[in-house]
Amino acid sequence: MNVTPTALPEVLILEPEVFGDDRGFFMESWNARTFRQATGLDVEFVQDNHSRSARNVLRGIHYQLVKPQGKLVRVVTGSVFDVVVDLRRSSLNFGKWVGVELSAANKKQIWVPPGFGHAFLVRSEFADLLYKATEYWKAEYERSVLWSDADLGVAWPLGAAVPVLAPKDEMAASLAAAEVYL
Repeated sequence: MNVTPTALPEVLILEPEVFGDDRGFFMESWNARTFRQATGLDVEFVQDNHSRSARNVLRGIHYQLVKPQGKLVRVVTGSVFDVVVDLRRSSLNFGKWVGVELSAANKKQIWVPPGFGHAFLVRSEFADLLYKATEYWKAEYERSVLWSDADLGVAWPLGAAVPVLAPKDEMAASLAAAEVYL
Protein backbone atom coordinates (compact mmCIF):
# COMPACT_ATOMS: atom_id res chain seq x y z
CA MET A 1 0.00 0.00 0.00
CA ASN A 2 1.31 3.39 -0.97
CA VAL A 3 0.45 6.15 1.55
CA THR A 4 0.65 9.80 0.50
CA PRO A 5 0.32 12.57 3.09
CA THR A 6 -1.74 15.63 2.16
CA ALA A 7 -1.49 19.30 3.12
CA LEU A 8 -3.39 18.26 6.26
CA PRO A 9 -0.91 15.80 7.82
CA GLU A 10 -3.56 13.61 9.44
CA VAL A 11 -5.43 13.13 6.16
CA LEU A 12 -3.88 10.36 4.06
CA ILE A 13 -4.36 9.09 0.53
CA LEU A 14 -3.96 5.35 0.28
CA GLU A 15 -3.31 3.41 -2.90
CA PRO A 16 -3.61 -0.33 -2.51
CA GLU A 17 -1.52 -2.67 -4.60
CA VAL A 18 -3.59 -3.76 -7.58
CA PHE A 19 -2.94 -7.00 -9.44
CA GLY A 20 -4.49 -6.87 -12.88
CA ASP A 21 -4.49 -8.53 -16.25
CA ASP A 22 -6.85 -8.86 -19.22
CA ARG A 23 -9.35 -10.74 -17.00
CA GLY A 24 -9.71 -7.90 -14.50
CA PHE A 25 -7.99 -7.09 -11.21
CA PHE A 26 -7.64 -8.04 -7.55
CA MET A 27 -6.77 -5.82 -4.61
CA GLU A 28 -7.09 -5.86 -0.85
CA SER A 29 -9.33 -2.91 -0.07
CA TRP A 30 -8.84 -3.35 3.68
CA ASN A 31 -6.23 -5.16 5.75
CA ALA A 32 -5.80 -4.02 9.37
CA ARG A 33 -2.16 -5.12 9.61
CA THR A 34 -1.17 -3.45 6.31
CA PHE A 35 -3.02 -0.24 7.26
CA ARG A 36 -1.34 -0.14 10.68
CA GLN A 37 2.13 -0.76 9.20
CA ALA A 38 1.65 1.80 6.41
CA THR A 39 0.07 4.58 8.48
CA GLY A 40 1.04 3.95 12.11
CA LEU A 41 -2.68 4.07 12.96
CA ASP A 42 -4.48 1.31 14.83
CA VAL A 43 -8.17 1.75 14.06
CA GLU A 44 -11.20 -0.41 14.58
CA PHE A 45 -14.04 -0.05 12.12
CA VAL A 46 -17.56 -0.72 13.42
CA GLN A 47 -19.72 0.17 10.43
CA ASP A 48 -19.53 -0.06 6.62
CA ASN A 49 -21.58 2.35 4.50
CA HIS A 50 -22.51 2.45 0.82
CA SER A 51 -23.65 5.70 -0.80
CA ARG A 52 -24.89 6.07 -4.39
CA SER A 53 -25.37 9.53 -5.88
CA ALA A 54 -26.04 11.02 -9.32
CA ARG A 55 -23.95 13.58 -11.24
CA ASN A 56 -23.51 16.94 -9.45
CA VAL A 57 -24.85 15.66 -6.14
CA LEU A 58 -22.84 17.34 -3.42
CA ARG A 59 -22.99 15.75 0.02
CA GLY A 60 -21.48 17.43 3.05
CA ILE A 61 -19.58 18.87 4.75
CA HIS A 62 -20.66 16.32 7.38
CA TYR A 63 -19.22 15.31 10.72
CA GLN A 64 -20.35 13.80 13.99
CA LEU A 65 -19.74 16.12 16.94
CA VAL A 66 -20.04 13.49 19.69
CA LYS A 67 -18.26 10.20 19.07
CA PRO A 68 -16.51 11.55 15.96
CA GLN A 69 -16.02 9.09 13.15
CA GLY A 70 -12.84 8.23 11.34
CA LYS A 71 -13.66 7.16 7.78
CA LEU A 72 -11.81 5.23 5.11
CA VAL A 73 -13.51 6.26 1.85
CA ARG A 74 -13.25 4.78 -1.65
CA VAL A 75 -15.22 4.88 -4.89
CA VAL A 76 -16.18 1.62 -6.61
CA THR A 77 -18.24 3.08 -9.48
CA GLY A 78 -17.74 6.46 -11.08
CA SER A 79 -15.75 9.44 -9.86
CA VAL A 80 -16.01 12.08 -7.14
CA PHE A 81 -14.15 15.14 -5.95
CA ASP A 82 -13.67 14.29 -2.28
CA VAL A 83 -13.04 17.00 0.32
CA VAL A 84 -11.82 16.78 3.91
CA VAL A 85 -11.89 19.82 6.24
CA ASP A 86 -10.11 20.24 9.57
CA LEU A 87 -12.82 21.20 12.08
CA ARG A 88 -10.67 21.17 15.23
CA ARG A 89 -10.70 24.76 16.52
CA SER A 90 -7.43 24.16 18.42
CA SER A 91 -5.63 23.00 15.26
CA LEU A 92 -3.28 25.26 13.33
CA ASN A 93 -5.06 23.92 10.24
CA PHE A 94 -8.58 24.75 11.44
CA GLY A 95 -10.80 25.52 8.45
CA LYS A 96 -8.28 24.27 5.90
CA TRP A 97 -9.27 21.62 3.40
CA VAL A 98 -7.84 19.13 0.94
CA GLY A 99 -9.54 17.72 -2.14
CA VAL A 100 -8.72 14.66 -4.21
CA GLU A 101 -10.33 12.74 -7.05
CA LEU A 102 -11.46 9.31 -5.94
CA SER A 103 -12.61 7.00 -8.70
CA ALA A 104 -13.21 3.41 -9.62
CA ALA A 105 -10.37 3.82 -12.13
CA ASN A 106 -7.69 5.20 -9.78
CA LYS A 107 -8.74 3.03 -6.79
CA LYS A 108 -7.44 5.65 -4.34
CA GLN A 109 -8.81 5.77 -0.81
CA ILE A 110 -8.77 8.66 1.64
CA TRP A 111 -8.46 8.48 5.42
CA VAL A 112 -10.73 11.05 7.09
CA PRO A 113 -9.63 11.24 10.73
CA PRO A 114 -12.00 11.95 13.63
CA GLY A 115 -12.30 15.71 14.04
CA PHE A 116 -12.56 16.38 10.32
CA GLY A 117 -15.55 17.06 8.08
CA HIS A 118 -16.17 15.12 4.88
CA ALA A 119 -17.89 16.01 1.62
CA PHE A 120 -17.93 14.93 -2.00
CA LEU A 121 -19.17 16.06 -5.40
CA VAL A 122 -20.12 13.42 -7.98
CA ARG A 123 -18.33 14.03 -11.29
CA SER A 124 -19.60 11.00 -13.25
CA GLU A 125 -23.12 9.97 -14.27
CA PHE A 126 -23.36 8.37 -10.83
CA ALA A 127 -20.93 7.17 -8.19
CA ASP A 128 -20.90 4.50 -5.52
CA LEU A 129 -18.84 5.27 -2.43
CA LEU A 130 -17.97 2.69 0.19
CA TYR A 131 -16.63 3.81 3.51
CA LYS A 132 -15.70 2.24 6.78
CA ALA A 133 -16.40 4.17 10.00
CA THR A 134 -14.76 3.94 13.42
CA GLU A 135 -17.93 4.96 15.28
CA TYR A 136 -21.60 4.20 14.79
CA TRP A 137 -23.66 6.88 13.06
CA LYS A 138 -25.91 8.83 15.42
CA ALA A 139 -28.34 11.28 13.79
CA GLU A 140 -28.53 13.46 16.90
CA TYR A 141 -24.77 14.14 16.77
CA GLU A 142 -24.50 14.81 13.03
CA ARG A 143 -23.61 18.35 12.00
CA SER A 144 -22.90 20.07 8.68
CA VAL A 145 -20.85 23.05 7.59
CA LEU A 146 -22.06 24.92 4.51
CA TRP A 147 -20.34 23.52 1.44
CA SER A 148 -20.00 26.99 -0.12
CA ASP A 149 -18.78 28.88 2.97
CA ALA A 150 -16.44 31.65 1.80
CA ASP A 151 -14.26 31.20 4.91
CA LEU A 152 -13.45 27.68 3.70
CA GLY A 153 -13.09 28.59 0.03
CA VAL A 154 -13.38 25.02 -1.26
CA ALA A 155 -12.66 25.06 -5.00
CA TRP A 156 -15.48 22.76 -6.09
CA PRO A 157 -15.02 21.71 -9.75
CA LEU A 158 -18.59 22.58 -10.71
CA GLY A 159 -17.99 24.76 -13.76
CA ALA A 160 -21.43 26.11 -14.74
CA ALA A 161 -23.26 23.24 -13.00
CA VAL A 162 -25.47 23.80 -9.97
CA PRO A 163 -24.92 21.26 -7.19
CA VAL A 164 -27.79 19.00 -6.16
CA LEU A 165 -28.11 19.34 -2.37
CA ALA A 166 -30.08 17.77 0.44
CA PRO A 167 -32.10 20.26 2.52
CA LYS A 168 -29.72 19.79 5.47
CA ASP A 169 -26.79 20.76 3.25
CA GLU A 170 -28.59 23.82 1.87
CA MET A 171 -29.26 25.00 5.44
CA ALA A 172 -25.92 24.02 6.99
CA ALA A 173 -24.14 26.42 9.32
CA SER A 174 -21.27 28.63 8.27
CA LEU A 175 -17.89 27.66 9.68
CA ALA A 176 -18.03 30.67 12.02
CA ALA A 177 -21.42 29.61 13.43
CA ALA A 178 -20.97 25.83 13.40
CA GLU A 179 -20.48 23.67 16.46
CA VAL A 180 -17.02 22.23 15.90
CA TYR A 181 -14.43 20.27 17.83
CA LEU A 182 -12.25 21.97 20.45
